[in-house]
This record gives sequence, C-alpha cells and structure tokens, in this order.
Amino acid sequence: MTPREKLFLAWLGSGLLPKAPGTWGTLAGLLIGMAVLAYFPPETLFLLTILITLTAVREIGCYEARTGIHDDSRIVVDEVAGIWLALCISGSSLAAAGLSFVFFRLYDIWKPSIIGRIDREAPGGWGVMGDDLVAGAAAGLSSALALQLWSKTGLAI
Repeated sequence: MTPREKLFLAWLGSGLLPKAPGTWGTLAGLLIGMAVLAYFPPETLFLLTILITLTAVREIGCYEARTGIHDDSRIVVDEVAGIWLALCISGSSLAAAGLSFVFFRLYDIWKPSIIGRIDREAPGGWGVMGDDLVAGAAAGLSSALALQLWSKTGLAI
C-alpha cells in the first residue's frame, strides 16, 4: 500500500493492525464520527459519509486494478462509512454509539440477507463499500429501535 492508501483506505493505519482490522477501523471511525457529532449536526456526518464513500469507490477501484486484490482486509474505509451511517441514524449518545458499534460489527461479520449478497456479487469499489453501507443502515435502525424500546420500559440508559 502506498502512504496515501494507508492514510485513506486503511483509515489512518487502523487497517494495518494485525488482528481484526475491520474492528479497529470501525473503532477509529466511531471515535472520529463521535467527535464530528460533538460539534456539528448529524447532516454534516451524513455528507462526510457520502464524500468518503464516493472517494473510496474510486480509490478502491484503482487499488484493485493495480494489485488484483478484491476487498483487501487492510481496507477499512468501508467500515468507517458504515459506522458513520449508523451514527447518523441512531444518534450520538454513548448508548447509541455503543449499540451502533455492536450491531454494525455483527451485521458486517455475519452478512445476513442483502448484505451478504452485495458482498458476494457487487464488483469493485461498490462491492467493497456497498455491504458496509447497508450494514451501517441496518445497525443504525437496529440501535434506534433498541433505544426506543428501552426508553418505553422506563429504564435509564
């Protein structure tokens, strides 16, 4: 990987860690996403998600063309986009962030339903990014639903 790819595709080098690069990339994305939400509205994070997604699709396509490797495990910008999308939907509380992280990792690892189909069948950068974006949307919705159900029970979070 070039230095630029290590910075962007491996998301500040988090994808280069030897064990569970996807989890480390998700955590790095979560921390930056929470920092953005501390100072800006969710719409800002959503627009940043669109920006990194479009940039990543192009950069991943170039990387794959150069290396011949599809969905290199060191590429974790897709996890960043996924967790950011989850945060946009679920909210920025610590409970929402924690649930989003857990649900996102579960969906990203298990790849149920359409998530797995996108992962297997979509080519290039859209294939790498697409499954994580759907997993992020599902994680955000799952987190928001869990928080809503929890608040209906009257228990404090």
